[in-house]
Amino acid sequence: MQCIVLIKQVPDTKNITAKAMRDDGTVNRAALPAIFNPDDLCALELALRVRDQYGGSVRVISMGPLRALEILRDALSRGADEAVLLSDKRFAAADTLATSYSLSEAVKKIGNYDLIFCGRQAIDGDTAQVGPQVAEKLNIPQATYAQEIWKENGKVFVRREVEGGYEVLALKTPALITVTGGYVLPRPRSARRTIRFRNVTAKPEIEARWKKENPDMPAEELDKKVEAEASRCKQAGLLIDVWSVDDIGADIKRTGLVGSPTRVWRVENVTLHTGESKKIEPTEDGIHALVEELIHDHVLG
Repeated sequence: MQCIVLIKQVPDTKNITAKAMRDDGTVNRAALPAIFNPDDLCALELALRVRDQYGGSVRVISMGPLRALEILRDALSRGADEAVLLSDKRFAAADTLATSYSLSEAVKKIGNYDLIFCGRQAIDGDTAQVGPQVAEKLNIPQATYAQEIWKENGKVFVRREVEGGYEVLALKTPALITVTGGYVLPRPRSARRTIRFRNVTAKPEIEARWKKENPDMPAEELDKKVEAEASRCKQAGLLIDVWSVDDIGADIKRTGLVGSPTRVWRVENVTLHTGESKKIEPTEDGIHALVEELIHDHVLG
């Protein structure tokens, strides 16, 4: 089973500050600590279980700035076989429509896949739209809120969460599956793989480091140094591909802020305060008085 997992680095919503939003309604991600989206971790785990049981491979794709390489390294240390980063200023500030378009074009570039996994939703938006939108753009079946998956008689079966219970769906491949967090327990990072992939990098990251360490180096010599190091990393299996808008053949009118019809108006911190309270003595008279008051207020009838 050839699996693709769509993952996202998200701002830690437990640490939202006043600097979280820019004036244009986009998230100021640089001002917030970044983490691996929890539901996407569960999606990665389910994909790894499918590969471990039925064979194949797991490739992860993320869209974001270069610092999103952090979660790609994390995914590799947990067992992913390959990783790709979509990074281009023209991808920036995308809403769910533009994001799903860019991701679907990246999947088309990969071509050979049986299953696409992604988390049910991201904690920075909570829309649960990207996964279903990717499936729609690829014109493939989908199963959402998945808890378990298995293969039988050439079909993929998915146990999915529904209100009050669960249902089992049979899917033809290729198909997309969104995974519910909390049901699947992500495996820890492998110590051996963490050591192996701690130095995994990408060409733009190599280039940025060389420019910082050698600000006066001629451009032609710098390019040769970067290409040589990138080639060595690729041969060692320590180079992550970084794809631009042009690399995936996307229409720039449908990517990033330009391709996003929605904007975040504002972000607010909501603080819950207790209202009026009354102490009830744990006695028969106290409880009797409480019941009488609730009847009087029509809370109890």
